[in-house]
Parts: sequence; C-alpha cells; structure tokens
Amino acid sequence: MADVSHTRGDMASHPDVSEMRDRYDRVLGGRDVTLLDGPVFLLGLYCAASPWILHYTTSQPPLVTHNLIMGIAIALLALGFTRAPERMYGLSWAFCALGVWMIIAPWIVGDSPDAGVIVNNIVIGALAVVLGLLCAGTAARSTTRR
Repeated sequence: MADVSHTRGDMASHPDVSEMRDRYDRVLGGRDVTLLDGPVFLLGLYCAASPWILHYTTSQPPLVTHNLIMGIAIALLALGFTRAPERMYGLSWAFCALGVWMIIAPWIVGDSPDAGVIVNNIVIGALAVVLGLLCAGTAARSTTRR
C-alpha cells in the first residue's frame, strides 16, 4: 500500500515549487488595483439606483432604463475586476468609454433633462473616467514590473 501520510517538510524540495511560486506571483501581481474594485462597484450601484434616488423616474423614463442598465454594467465590470483581474483590467479603457457615454447620455437618451439629471450623469461619468484611468494605469504599471 502507498504511503499517503502527510509529513511536514520544507517546500523547497517539492518538484513543482518554481511553478507554484510563479503562479502565486501571477495571481497576486494583478491585485494592485484592489482598492479600486470597491469604489467601481459602488459607483455602479449608485448609477443603477440614481433615478429613484433623485426621483426622475416619471420625467425621464428613457434615462431610468439607461442608468439602470449602465449601473448594472459598471457593477459587473467591478465584479470582473475582482474575480479575474489579469483578464479584466484590459477592459479599464472600456470603463472609461462608459464614463464618457454617461456624460453625454442625458442629451442623447433623455428628453429635455433638467439640471439635476445632467449633473448626476456628469458626476457619474467623470468618476467612471477617473476610476477607469486609474485602473488602466495601475494595470499597465503592474504588467511592466514583471
């Protein structure tokens, strides 16, 4: 019968130690942007809920649907940044594009939006652009260090 008892020993003698170290470095290497995942997710939640928070559900029905969908998309990007950072941080530029779209959307999607709706979307869009640039910059910096 094979000896399957676990003995405590030094990992340096393990045959796959170099591969395990490389994998560990790869997994932790993309986590420089961890501090940005939370704010991006919260921005998405706020964007999705903003029509009800600012009470423009009756005056701007197209923008209600728009902000709900955009908020869900931003929140899903944040979850993707958290779950698969190495694959998702390339989408930081797409997050910047979503921010630019949020800034111009009140005039394209909305119907004579009032100042509160415009300011809300400009703030959400500006924050999305800034956070997207921070994510992209940090991701680029972490890949050049390897």
